Amino acid sequence: MKYLYLQSMLHTNPTLEQQSFELFQFIQQQTGNLFIRAPIEEIQKETVSIVYVASGGTAGMFKEALPSLKEPVILITSGSDNSLSASMEMMTYMANEGKKGRLLHGSKAEVAAALDQIYCAAQTKRALKGIRLGLIGKPSDWLISTHIDYAALRKTIGIEVIDIDMTELLNEIKKKSYPDNASSRSLMNQDFNKEQIIGALEIYGAFSRIVNKYQLDGFSVRCFDLLTSVKNTGCLGLALLNQEGIYSGCEGDLPSLISMAILGKISNQPVFQCNPSRVNSQKNEIIFAHCTLPLNMPVSYKLDTHFESGIGVAIAGDIPSGSATIFKATGMLDRYFISGAVIKESLQECNLCRSQIRLHCDVEIEKFFNTPVGNHYLICLGNYTAHLKEFFALL
Repeated sequence: MKYLYLQSMLHTNPTLEQQSFELFQFIQQQTGNLFIRAPIEEIQKETVSIVYVASGGTAGMFKEALPSLKEPVILITSGSDNSLSASMEMMTYMANEGKKGRLLHGSKAEVAAALDQIYCAAQTKRALKGIRLGLIGKPSDWLISTHIDYAALRKTIGIEVIDIDMTELLNEIKKKSYPDNASSRSLMNQDFNKEQIIGALEIYGAFSRIVNKYQLDGFSVRCFDLLTSVKNTGCLGLALLNQEGIYSGCEGDLPSLISMAILGKISNQPVFQCNPSRVNSQKNEIIFAHCTLPLNMPVSYKLDTHFESGIGVAIAGDIPSGSATIFKATGMLDRYFISGAVIKESLQECNLCRSQIRLHCDVEIEKFFNTPVGNHYLICLGNYTAHLKEFFALL
């Protein structure tokens, strides 16, 4: 990553350049990214523009450079020589010009963490532009809040949505073929009805061919229709494709799929689409559950039937305890819920969908209840709440 260095001729402190070198060396050690001082012509090629403000008296230089800088413009102060006051002037000028900027000031560790979060958010925004998401069939009838204006979504964030008829999926399933890979062979060794596994793998094969045909980065499917049409479920196919890096959601829930893509891009972790099943307000705990999850997310799993129907193949996963992120946004990204969490345990209750976790939520449960974003939520391992908040600050 390349950054612009600004220092006034009036400030002759001989340690200023050494301070910047030491700071970026530290950030490099923390983030793994190489930082190089460069001229403005090279800075504008970066995902974001980083400007190191070594001293005061630099606002004029910044004003001249701003037309060539890319938003968000990240100002990093030196902590001395009137750098902070100059940076505040620059931030005000950017605000007056309607441009997005971020001011980083503090310890090396604080600056490194903030820079990593902002850069990750900017990369995510850039990565989402142009991705293709498929909607196979219509949303399930009980999802009454999932309508999305495709054109507005594409304008806002650059995501393209492709509608695919359920008939096309059913025709693909009739081909009764699926990839012969290590995952499918391992599943055939599971202690479960082999005929049902083969049927679920044939749905996986159908999903895979549709993904390839339409060059999809992800899709959601009206999966409950499969219970009656082919007497099996899409749970296993979704679990396998999520493991392969294809964002794969159920019930035709397009807003959840979009949120899954955002969280997946930000965290680079597999993402669990699930329902909130029970809340303990006194302990600030929520139990989430669903019948599918990426196969590379649990430490172990077994096959079971689909919860509501008692047929097909579902995933009962043992998700590791520890830090996690809960996230969901509306389809147009105008409301969102973000919370860090700690997964306490995986459960095996008979009256819930097959993969179940009990977690402690960092934010108050009242906020969970009073942020209407739909009936599905997305969970990944690790705390990426700051990264998500930076992402929405960039929209």
